[in-house]
Amino acid sequence: MKFKKNDMVTVEIKDMGHDGEGIGKAEGYTLFIKDAVIGDLVEAKVMKAGKNYGYARLMQVLKPSKDRVEPKCSCARACGGCQLQALSYEKQLEFKEKKVRGNLERIGGFSDLEIEKVIGMEHPWRYRNKAQYPVGKDKDGKIITGFYAGRTHSIIPNQDCLLGAEINETILEKVIAYMEENHVAPYDETTGRGLVRHVLIRCGYQTGEIMVCLIVNGRKLPAAEKLTDSLREIPGMTSISLNVNTKRNNVILGEEVINLWGQAFITDAIGEVKYQISPLSFYQVNPIQTEKLYDTALEFAGLTGKETVWDLYCGIGTISLFLAKKAKQVYGVEIVPPAIADARKNAALNGIENAEFYVGKAEEVLPEKYEQEGISADVIVVDPPR
Repeated sequence: MKFKKNDMVTVEIKDMGHDGEGIGKAEGYTLFIKDAVIGDLVEAKVMKAGKNYGYARLMQVLKPSKDRVEPKCSCARACGGCQLQALSYEKQLEFKEKKVRGNLERIGGFSDLEIEKVIGMEHPWRYRNKAQYPVGKDKDGKIITGFYAGRTHSIIPNQDCLLGAEINETILEKVIAYMEENHVAPYDETTGRGLVRHVLIRCGYQTGEIMVCLIVNGRKLPAAEKLTDSLREIPGMTSISLNVNTKRNNVILGEEVINLWGQAFITDAIGEVKYQISPLSFYQVNPIQTEKLYDTALEFAGLTGKETVWDLYCGIGTISLFLAKKAKQVYGVEIVPPAIADARKNAALNGIENAEFYVGKAEEVLPEKYEQEGISADVIVVDPPR
């Protein structure tokens, strides 16, 4: 081992790891350095030194990479959400393309692959239609919301994430004001006491409808009408609810939703297909890129209206229903029963009659339907859980 903890080293960043950390060598010893980007020359402090490699903290950039940019967000280094903000967007896309290729070659054993260029965004900000903010207290006892620092459950205060909708900040201000005025305590992971754990916000990209769901350690919210009255002042507010999670674990959402005001869902659309989205629904968080993705899948599928399509891991039917208008028949498979219930509702909402949905494992349902009913597939779309 060439170095020990707290040693200062100068490193040129030659590569980037799977989590966006810079990788370089000091005297032949490999170091992983968060917030450094490929091409940087940096000064770093060794924080953990193993036999073959170690981890170091970026102290200063001695010579910036030509691809380094100033992060827009003031919390970029502290927050665990955006690992690549100091890298130009064009290079971010190249990094992701290289990551896909590397995984296919190293893990999949493929070689000589022709991989399409990553399709990026024109404006890669303010695109997320969903945000989940943990709620807690700072060292002075003040209620805060924000995001966790990387690999911790320490909240970095931030009510205006630049990836989310601008209205999120107003919503969080109203939630915190309600909590302070009505002495509602945030949940404390260490003691299991307190009420409000997270604030979930969803915004319909095409419809402008807004959902606010408080994840709570109980089944009641004191003076709930004061919160709903305040949130209803926001244009587009459509659904306000509680999600009950009384378990002492790190899972954000519980299974029960209690509606406080308005509908139990919001409606949004991808292309011409409408979807009802509940607090528990899986729905793609980047609507702009989702439509590009589905259009690309539709192009690759080459549907003429005569094909049978299977959508494996279909969720609430987003891809299934998008393809159904161009296919003869679509079958969706998903292991989560509430998601299949949502998929069937969404099919009815759009008047789509050539889509059927099944609860079960894809590897069991697909061969079973083929053996028992002779249902084969002309096209299979796979969007498995990561």
